[in-house]
Amino acid sequence: MNLFEYLIPFIVALGVLIFIHEYGHYRVARWCGVKVLRFSIGFGHPLVKWTRGQDRTEWVVAAFPLGGYVKMLDEREGEVAEADLPRSFNRQSVWRRFAIVAAGPLANFLLAIVLYWGLFATGTQELQARLALTGEQGTVAVQAGVQDGDLVTHVDDEAVRSWSDLRWALLRHVIDGRQVVLRVRTEGNVETFRHLDFSGISVDGGQTDLVETIGLRPWRPVIVPVVGQIMAGSAAVRAGLEPGDRFVSLGGEPIVSWVDLVERVRTSPGEPISATVLRDGRTISMTIVPDEVSDGGERIGRIGISVAEPTGGHSAMFIMVRYGPVEGLHKAMQKTWDTSVLTLKMIGRMITGDVSWKNLSGPVTIADYAGQTAKLGWTHYLGFLALISISLGVLNLLPIPVLDGGHLLYYTIEIIKGGPVSERVMEIGQQIGLVALVMLMAFAFYNDIARLISG
Repeated sequence: MNLFEYLIPFIVALGVLIFIHEYGHYRVARWCGVKVLRFSIGFGHPLVKWTRGQDRTEWVVAAFPLGGYVKMLDEREGEVAEADLPRSFNRQSVWRRFAIVAAGPLANFLLAIVLYWGLFATGTQELQARLALTGEQGTVAVQAGVQDGDLVTHVDDEAVRSWSDLRWALLRHVIDGRQVVLRVRTEGNVETFRHLDFSGISVDGGQTDLVETIGLRPWRPVIVPVVGQIMAGSAAVRAGLEPGDRFVSLGGEPIVSWVDLVERVRTSPGEPISATVLRDGRTISMTIVPDEVSDGGERIGRIGISVAEPTGGHSAMFIMVRYGPVEGLHKAMQKTWDTSVLTLKMIGRMITGDVSWKNLSGPVTIADYAGQTAKLGWTHYLGFLALISISLGVLNLLPIPVLDGGHLLYYTIEIIKGGPVSERVMEIGQQIGLVALVMLMAFAFYNDIARLISG
């Protein structure tokens, strides 16, 4: 694994999300007339620093990148000149303070909406909402009578156009533990219904795809094992393979699909394998010795060939999903809202013990996803960025005193009782909040490390 393939997308994502969040605070503070002393991306020792604007605000990029802050003029943190008192944060009305603090998380939600809107308007090529069974017996999908090739058009009354739509709808219902009805078109073009009962599904693994737990995966056509391109100097060249050869058997076992071929080769690094291929109507026998390569620390075999372009396979699997400007904006707002609600539900069920804390992820897992989505293309990466932006917004709205949500809780109490919370209560709250946040981060790092160890 090239570290920079993961590190750079992670740093870019982190920088964008922190900047947007803090800029939300900064922009509304300026609108409210509050003087901003420093805008910092990261904590600790400044790596880069410059000043700008009439107020000579310091703009800083600091050494520890997991966060940031906007430092505003405040009498509680130092002496304030007489002329600047009206511009002090603590002198603002409770409604203005509420708006300044809420602006950070709201900026993250707004970023997600803009990103989703852009993706929906531009159009993305996605997997069709066509089902395949995982092969496990007794799953919810098997009990519902799902058949390979079923094309889902609705989940309950919600229309779905792609696999990502379907997966998202299923995840929401799995979390709720309720029954859903899939409206499907079978491969024979017959419309029917599949009733899935999620009441027995346990959300406790943290590593298992919940859709696979249901017994479902995206449908893929059988790809015929025909050789496309051959890599120079590879095991395929040494064995005498040519483009257009169709594998019939490998190691005495019949090869029906490209997946069969890949799996057989992967498990035989450096081992001679007898092969039979069909070439121009003739059967040819040969011996192939797969090259031994390392893939994520695993020793696998590779022979250096690509599959020939399957006829009609791509169009059967994928669909171009695009929305108009108005419909796209509505869908972007709906997806941002649904994701926020689902995130809160997951957090709530973690607290009650209904969902395992193994589902909590830290920076290592986020960096992994950043790298993976960047490799898949900019549309996947921007979708990942939108999702993490929503998570950051929701996290900051939690009523933990050291977070924005904790301050909003104080201001809500102030609005209700007509006066600010006492300094003593705020001090105790800060200590409790700090402990809670450290524990949350410890859980996340522990899960990251456990995932790395277990693979």
